[in-house]
Amino acid sequence: INRATIALYEGLPSGPEFATFIEQTGVTMLGVVPSLVRAWRDSDACTDADWKGIRVFSSTGEPSNREDTLWLMYQAHYHAPLIEYCGGTEIGGGYITGTVVQPCAPATFTTPALGLDFVALSDDGEPIAQGSDGEIFLLPPSIGLSEKLLNREHAQVYHQDCPHGPGGEVLRRHGDQLRSLPTGFWRAQGRADDTMNLGGIKVSSKELERILETHSEVFEAAAVAVQPSGEGAEKLIIFVKPAGTDVPDTLKTDLQTEISTHLNPLFRIEDLVISNELPRTASGKLMRRVLRDRWLESLAE
Repeated sequence: INRATIALYEGLPSGPEFATFIEQTGVTMLGVVPSLVRAWRDSDACTDADWKGIRVFSSTGEPSNREDTLWLMYQAHYHAPLIEYCGGTEIGGGYITGTVVQPCAPATFTTPALGLDFVALSDDGEPIAQGSDGEIFLLPPSIGLSEKLLNREHAQVYHQDCPHGPGGEVLRRHGDQLRSLPTGFWRAQGRADDTMNLGGIKVSSKELERILETHSEVFEAAAVAVQPSGEGAEKLIIFVKPAGTDVPDTLKTDLQTEISTHLNPLFRIEDLVISNELPRTASGKLMRRVLRDRWLESLAE
């Protein structure tokens, strides 16, 4: 329709060959995921390529960070903005994005996506103030929102126990956590529920914990995702209550093998923390947010 051409590359996009391909084919719009940008930066894959022909980057799949975003824009001589885009298959696209007609800041979003709106609510169900984090709820109706799930009850997943909107609206749970910045921009803060985003792949904490607890040295496990610098890709942190008093030195490696074999080899354990007890609510629910905060506090010590 717009006289555009799609450039298809066969092979892994993480090496210098891909960077050269982008230059030689005259790509003007390049879609990326943050993990790929970090791989290019770490390996100097773009050193010998000239990407001055790129007019705009688009990033999705997982949260970006400012350093990698600026590095990527440098590859195009700072002429090409990076447009962040966040959503999901179950909503038929995105709910928040950046645009090329608004001011933008690295690793942030500027506006709700066309045809959809959302609210960010605190744990008390109230709209958040600027500078605060909140869980995202979508405001139906919108073209693209799913109405049925093949393996779960749709209403239970997206509507059960949802608060009402500021004006009494019916809301739809999405599960992302965003921060409303004083500048008016938004920054992704990972997931608000027990789902995490590892390298652009969503996985439930409970799925990971089920695999980990099959190990003979693990009495109980908790899997949480954190952003060590407050932005960017999530890292997998594993808390383990050991089955015995002597914890083998190979436990982290052993658990990594279990995850790689039975779930996904792309899920990498950033840190393993041994704990005598895992915090729970009065009703017995595992308090993963407490563990997440505890690990982040340990970085500052």
